[in-house]
Amino acid sequence: MAFNAHTSGGRRRSLIIASAALLAAASISLPAAAFADTGDDLSVNGGATRNSTDNDTKAQALRDSIVDGPAKNVILLIGDGMGDSEITIARDYAYGAAGSLPGIDALPLTGQYTTYSLFKDGDIKGKPDYVPDSAATGSAWATGTKTYDNAISVDINGAPQNTLIEIAKANGLKTGNVSTAEIQDATPAVQIAHVDARSCYGPDSATCGDDALVNGGLGSISEQLLDTRADVTLGGGSASFEQTAKAGQWNGETLFAQAEDRGYQLADDAASLAAVTKADQTEPLLGLFTPGNFPTRYAPTPATVGGADAAPVTCQPNPERLDTGLSLESLTDKAIGLLNTGDDDKGFFLQVEGASIDKQDHAANACGQIGETLDLDEAVRAALDFAEADGNTLVIVTADHAHSSQIVDSTPPTSLSAALTTVDGTTLKVSYGTAALGGSQQHTGTQLRIAAYGPGAAQVVGLTDQSDNFFTMANALELNRDTASLSSGAKATLSATTVEPGAELDLAASGFNGDRQLGSEVGSTDLGSQDVIDGTAGYTFTAPTEPGSYSLTLTGRQSGKVVTVAFAVAAADPSSPAPTTTAPAAIVGSGSGSGGSGASALGSTGAVVAPIAVLGGLLLAAGAVLVLQRRRRHHAA
Repeated sequence: MAFNAHTSGGRRRSLIIASAALLAAASISLPAAAFADTGDDLSVNGGATRNSTDNDTKAQALRDSIVDGPAKNVILLIGDGMGDSEITIARDYAYGAAGSLPGIDALPLTGQYTTYSLFKDGDIKGKPDYVPDSAATGSAWATGTKTYDNAISVDINGAPQNTLIEIAKANGLKTGNVSTAEIQDATPAVQIAHVDARSCYGPDSATCGDDALVNGGLGSISEQLLDTRADVTLGGGSASFEQTAKAGQWNGETLFAQAEDRGYQLADDAASLAAVTKADQTEPLLGLFTPGNFPTRYAPTPATVGGADAAPVTCQPNPERLDTGLSLESLTDKAIGLLNTGDDDKGFFLQVEGASIDKQDHAANACGQIGETLDLDEAVRAALDFAEADGNTLVIVTADHAHSSQIVDSTPPTSLSAALTTVDGTTLKVSYGTAALGGSQQHTGTQLRIAAYGPGAAQVVGLTDQSDNFFTMANALELNRDTASLSSGAKATLSATTVEPGAELDLAASGFNGDRQLGSEVGSTDLGSQDVIDGTAGYTFTAPTEPGSYSLTLTGRQSGKVVTVAFAVAAADPSSPAPTTTAPAAIVGSGSGSGGSGASALGSTGAVVAPIAVLGGLLLAAGAVLVLQRRRRHHAA
């Protein structure tokens, strides 16, 4: 049974699916309460079954799980490197062979999806690359466009593709991005940046190339994160924000200082995060709790050649693990609480990543990957608890690519392996066979599990592709993907249309919903960029000193929408008994805009703007001075 979710109108079509057909097409995971109750004896007839002994119970549970869209909220949870083998290893160790993971195994509708990336060069350009990386796979679900390994939300030709966070934000939804990795790592980066090389973390990264601000690009991943302005961003990676901008209107400032200037609330530990009670476009939350990736739940137990012949071990707590207030479950709860602001809001999109399943699989560390899978499972359970109570939230759980750990029967003679004692009291042997001791275990190209709950969840059933997931989520939320059109009604208001030379003017812009930044020019003088807050932005500047007619041109950096505002500078009449410097205000919304598609060219705050001191000199020479309204700096308590 095929499900085509690629509709262009934004409204997900109604699904009328016979339960018998779904039973044939889907792999259904039901909560433990529905399992056959035969005690702990797996050897008796029916002792290992997972279905209810009453077939009608499962069929009814399946029918109940099919909920038509749209959804108000979508929560996407990603286990990086979490293939079926990684799920099984964690389940066997912590819950037993007959047990269930309380979160991951509780989603009622399950399918599989393909994950291949594409080649970018030569005769095989555009052909399948069967074993992908996290950048290409994440870009596929974030944008709906397959790309090459190493690419962050650009296509195989390097053209930026709008992401779910960007599109949801343009449609008025709140957005969040949570990870246990550096927030610049591939999976969180695909929602907030567009670069050719995933290692372009900050202004100091040598791999940024033409993406660097100093080269006229959109900037590093960290700089683009500040431009994208999700309402809630939580993870690691504070080291990159200590770096200093090399160009733009924050040239010479650290990215942390820039974040404060632009209104971000900053949190760096559990206490400061707990103190944050509100996060929105006026005061978005940036919580970075480690310089790099989060420490793992369990201490390392690296595999060795012949390691599974040694006495089996149990996983031990990692003394370096962060405060429980910074566990992935806690961060997920916090993000949901900040994004779910009430019945009157438009909803939210939240991506959550358990990042180090992959990293510990690369390191052939069985306990490491198990602990990270359990952390993700707890976050999934938190998301499901909210969704079940809310009744209007789609939850999707999947991975980016498969990995190399395997459950084996006997110790492999040449591969790395380890032996663990499970909750069943028996030995679990885990093998890693794609790299030698000290090397990095490889990704694999197998299809992956995808499971869902809530409105629109039936879209994941059967065999789909990773890029289908983008359309499943965008259609469930009824997003208008033509974000440029969301700025078509933009206009601007000046505080006066005629002023004396050197008088101060205020400009307010509205209706730029499809944009994240505005550029501004008086004549040929660039006045820099301003963040768009819920479709609005403002400038304060002094008028030219020479009398005459002038215009201020606003350009949406993302949509290309142009609005021109005319004003005049006239010398005061010396015979007037009470000279005035301003005339009545007027609304002068006018201009043109580019229609464009959801994958239109994207702009950046200050990408080609001179430093503030130089800018001031240029404006003085031109007879106009921009007064940039820097936001007050503030930390979370």
